[in-house]
Amino acid sequence: MAGFTHSNLYLGFLIILITISSPVSAQLSVSFYANTCPSVFDTVRAAVRSVIDREPRMGASLMRMLFHDCFVSGCDGGILLEDFGSFVGEQKLPANFNSIRGYEVIDNIKTQVDRACGGSVVSCADILVIAARDSVVQLGGPSYSVPVGRRDARSANTNAANNELVAPTENLDSILQKFRNKGFSPRETVALSGSHTVGQARCTSFRNRIYHDANIDTSFATSLKANCPQDVGNGDNNLAPLDPQSPNRFGNNYYQALINKRALLHSDQELFNGNSTDSIVTMYGDNPSAFSTDFANAMLKMSNLSPLTGTQGEVRVNCKRINLS
Repeated sequence: MAGFTHSNLYLGFLIILITISSPVSAQLSVSFYANTCPSVFDTVRAAVRSVIDREPRMGASLMRMLFHDCFVSGCDGGILLEDFGSFVGEQKLPANFNSIRGYEVIDNIKTQVDRACGGSVVSCADILVIAARDSVVQLGGPSYSVPVGRRDARSANTNAANNELVAPTENLDSILQKFRNKGFSPRETVALSGSHTVGQARCTSFRNRIYHDANIDTSFATSLKANCPQDVGNGDNNLAPLDPQSPNRFGNNYYQALINKRALLHSDQELFNGNSTDSIVTMYGDNPSAFSTDFANAMLKMSNLSPLTGTQGEVRVNCKRINLS
């Protein structure tokens, strides 16, 4: 099975420098905090390294949180807002509840960054973007440059959270359309899906696949059934790795799993199921450097989806709630 080695990791882990061309995104810059908080990147990196050393799974969780933030109204930290009083956030919606975790990690990093900056200078949205990148690197994936200067949303978008995120049961046409709506090509879609090279999923997300899908390796399905009984409500929270080969190490084994019909999620197996994306999956399975480069590019592109800049939004003092006016 193809995988990353130290040599091709070194070649593949490029720092991707992309010129941001849209008027809003042009206001983002790697040096945005050079004067107000020059230690922000070092502070976030150290915090992420510490938390992943304690719990490797958290790296995948922070990456997933970024996906769910950016795909709903852009990378604005909206997913971090909790329900409070009459305010309804996105955290308890079906797409996020029991799926997104690690909010307390972002809160803790925010505290450390504010202490290093001498005040609330760095947005929660920027902290999440940086933490997701550092999670990729800490798990063995590629590094890429992160322009910053995002501001935090003062509202949530429950409608988008309910309708624009990809569910684990969706088919290929639906997956490609949802990514296309955000400006991603099929190749970028397959590359971003490679984030599932790390992390785990709950039994409720893959139960139907292991008991009813035809395009699944029989022995793989059997190995999962003991930990995920068929009856709903029995073992719902039991976990299984998204990449059975190396669940805590970033690499291209995920694509080999798809080729071998050993994807945990139905939506992942749809990427290799006799359709238009099969050749992309095969290419990434054979070429870890191509995956590494494309993933870094696609992550950077996603991190720049519709950011709030300038006087838009705010810099939250508490990532969980909007600032008091």
